[in-house]
Amino acid sequence: MTKITTMGEILVEIMAKDVGQSFRQPGVLLGPYASGAPAIFIDQVGKLGCAAGMIGCVGEDDFGHLNTERLQADGVDVSHIAFLPDATTGSAFVTYRADGNRDFVFNIVNSASARLGVEHATPQALADCTHFHVMGSSLFSDGIVAAMKKAVEQVKRQGGTVSFDPNIRKEILRSSAMREALGYFLRHTDIFLPSGNEVTLLVDADTEEAAIPALLALGVQEIVIKRGAGGASYIDKDQRLDVAALAVTEVDPTGAGDCFGGAFVACRKLGLAPAQALQFANAAGALAVTRQGPMEGASTFEQLRAALAPCP
Repeated sequence: MTKITTMGEILVEIMAKDVGQSFRQPGVLLGPYASGAPAIFIDQVGKLGCAAGMIGCVGEDDFGHLNTERLQADGVDVSHIAFLPDATTGSAFVTYRADGNRDFVFNIVNSASARLGVEHATPQALADCTHFHVMGSSLFSDGIVAAMKKAVEQVKRQGGTVSFDPNIRKEILRSSAMREALGYFLRHTDIFLPSGNEVTLLVDADTEEAAIPALLALGVQEIVIKRGAGGASYIDKDQRLDVAALAVTEVDPTGAGDCFGGAFVACRKLGLAPAQALQFANAAGALAVTRQGPMEGASTFEQLRAALAPCP
C-alpha cells in the first residue's frame, strides 16, 4: 500500500484582513489557520484518500493542537508529530500589498519546528513509507537537513521514491552548504516540482530548455513545473504535457503550490497517468486560491472533478 510521508515546519498563519494593512499599527487580523508548506502538502494528500504521514514538532499549545487536529481530520497520520512542552508552535503573520505581493513576519527558527532533528526521523516513523516528500522551505537548519537526508536514505533503501519541491529564493544559494544540501536532494529525486524559474536554479543552465536535459541526466524521472496563472507543465524522457490554468477568483494565494504538489504526487502514487495527475494537480492549485487560509482550499477528488467538469 502506498504511503506518502513528509517532514518539516508546522505553524499557524495569521493574516491582515485588508489589502494594504500594515503591522506598524493596530488592525483586524484573521486566523489562526493551520499552515506550513509541508503540512499543506500532506493535508492535500490526505484529502485525496491516499495514506499520508507527517513528521514534525509543535509546541504543547493551542496552535500545535489546531494543526494536528486539522491534519488528522483530513486523514494524515500525526503519530510522529512531537509535542514539545518547552517550545511554542511556529507562526507567520501576513500582510497583502496592493500590487499582489505579500510581507511576512515569521517565527520559525525560534519555534518548535526548529527543534526537528535526526532523532525524529526514526525507522518506526518511516517503516511503511513508500514515498517521501522534501520541501525546500524546511531546510533552514543543519539538524533538519541531516534529518531529511536520513529519511531519504531510509526510504530509498526500502525501494521507495522521493519528490522535491525546492521552494527556494536565489539568495539562499549564496550559502555553499545550502547549495550542497539542495544538490543532494535533487540527486535523490524522482519527481521534481519547481515553480517557474526554480527549474534552472540547481543545474548549470540559464533557460528552461537547457535545464530539462540536465535534470533528467541527474536521474529525475518526472519534472512538473508550476506556473501559477500560466498553468503547468509535465516533462519526462518521453513526453511533454502542458495545461492552462483554470479561471478562478483569487482570494488567498498561500498554499496553492503545496496543494498542487500534494495532488500530483498523490495521483501518481495512486496509479493515475501523468496527464490525469497534471489535470487534477492544476485544479487543486486553482481551488486552493479560492479560500482564505493556506490549508482551507485543499480539495477532495469530488471537488477536483467538479472543477474540471467544464474542461474538454
